[in-house]
Amino acid sequence: MIKLIASDMDGTLLNDQMQVPTANIAAIQKAQAQGIEFITATGRGMSHAKISLDEADIHVPMILLNGAHVVNAERETIFTIPIGKEKTFEVMDAIEEAGLYYEIFTAEHVYSSNQPKRIEFFSEHIIDKIPGISKKMAIAASSRHLSLTPITFVEDMRQTLIDKEEDVLKIIAFDKNGPEQLKAITGELEKIGDLAIAASELTNIEINHVDAQKGIALKQFAEERGFSADQVMALGDNFNDVSMLTYAGTSVAMGNAVDAIKKIAKHVTDTNEENGVATAIDRILSE
Repeated sequence: MIKLIASDMDGTLLNDQMQVPTANIAAIQKAQAQGIEFITATGRGMSHAKISLDEADIHVPMILLNGAHVVNAERETIFTIPIGKEKTFEVMDAIEEAGLYYEIFTAEHVYSSNQPKRIEFFSEHIIDKIPGISKKMAIAASSRHLSLTPITFVEDMRQTLIDKEEDVLKIIAFDKNGPEQLKAITGELEKIGDLAIAASELTNIEINHVDAQKGIALKQFAEERGFSADQVMALGDNFNDVSMLTYAGTSVAMGNAVDAIKKIAKHVTDTNEENGVATAIDRILSE
């Protein structure tokens, strides 16, 4: 019997408008009413994750930053797994040498040193997601999204990290040309060692400490509650979900998931635009 459901957010729990559909909210509430716990597992940091969840009035534990930060339903930190300052600087050196735009996540902040580059990248991402939208509208949408998602722009990323007493929990690098372009930098980062390198989109790579993975965090969270892997269901759509889909006894890929994730998962549900999370939860409850 399932006692814990873990769901990725982007491309899974959220639709393409970055909202939790009403059907998904109702399914979560139905599961909770039957004594099943629900936890989100996302690459997002707290400040970004809570925006969509607060809009949906969902207050549950969260695995954040791919497992580097875990909080309870009151959003109090349970534990963090930092990359380490010295290794962070090595990663930054490699990314900058490759000429990629990147952002750095701590428990409290998201840091960037290039606001125009961020708007440019995300406007192009919106154009890919919404065929027919003009570049001007995409830039406006990207700027509006930027105003809603807390991010701190700094002149000198290294000096900021030296001055601030905050642990770096995740680094994300972007390239609009996708996997082929990111393959080279991934190889360089793997040489550094003790890093987990995954992706939440084809156009990014996410770098964490090797022990900061969704599956590891989910396993620890479940075991603290006395749940076995067979009592856990996990839902996801992309490569940073692999570890938790591999761990969970019931693994579900979204209909919009990349093919490799569909092969790993034991089940495939509807897409995130078709309320696939609700479909999967309803099926489990009916069984």
